[in-house]
Amino acid sequence: MGSYWSTVNAYRCEDFAGYVTEISHRYPRVAEYLENEVGFEKWSRCHYPGLRYNITTTNMVESLNSMLVNARDFPYVALLDVIQEKMSKWWNDRRIVVMAITAPLTPSRESEFRPHFAQSNGRHTLQLNSVTYHVKGGELEGVVDIFNKTCTCKEFDIDKLPCVHAIAAAHHAQVSVYSLVSPYYTKEYYVLAYGETIYLVGSQSQWDVLNEVATRVVLPREVKERKRGRPKTSRFPSVGEFRKRKNHCGKCSAYGHYKKKCNSQTGSIEGNQPTDVPV
Repeated sequence: MGSYWSTVNAYRCEDFAGYVTEISHRYPRVAEYLENEVGFEKWSRCHYPGLRYNITTTNMVESLNSMLVNARDFPYVALLDVIQEKMSKWWNDRRIVVMAITAPLTPSRESEFRPHFAQSNGRHTLQLNSVTYHVKGGELEGVVDIFNKTCTCKEFDIDKLPCVHAIAAAHHAQVSVYSLVSPYYTKEYYVLAYGETIYLVGSQSQWDVLNEVATRVVLPREVKERKRGRPKTSRFPSVGEFRKRKNHCGKCSAYGHYKKKCNSQTGSIEGNQPTDVPV
């Protein structure tokens, strides 16, 4: 698992190739699946074609699903009211947090950025031209372009946050390090993100509806014949996702198979545990 996350978070394609080779030696089928069926650009930081910054998961979507787990059975209008009320609270809570910030960057980026200053100390910096610097020292050297905000280590390019090489180059060039940070990490942009107030819709009797909207005839949607049984409430699993499924045998009381496929000739077998199966 450690090799997988190292592969996901690799900034340079050279490092990525080394990790993929390690995975292919240990788990050849997994490596083939990740390369040919999924594609490197879907999960690799260094192969992603757009600006991914430091986001590598979809946990934000899962958090929203978890927040709406009880409201998903509501009618559409009631569900929208729940979402709007929750968003209004979130915006106000974050606005209070933002106004208390004194650092130039957002709290998470500031805590990530600060250790780079100490790591940049003692590095030898050679100026190649007016904007390009070669920084030596540490495990990896880097060539920094402070005008285009790039570095050969690729951390500066992908995260849009100066790496240790860029900080050393900025100090040598007597340029403010914070001027090299993406504006989206600054307090000013953080304030703008939550600057507006989300108002609730209010009672329907107080709505000011245009006449052309009020007189519009909206036909009900086509209703398909409902399948038998209880309607599905859990979400559909993603491709390749594993879930716990307890296959209990009525003959030997073990987990992992059914009674028809049981090969046991004696009593119950203890110690068997539920297995992970793909869905």
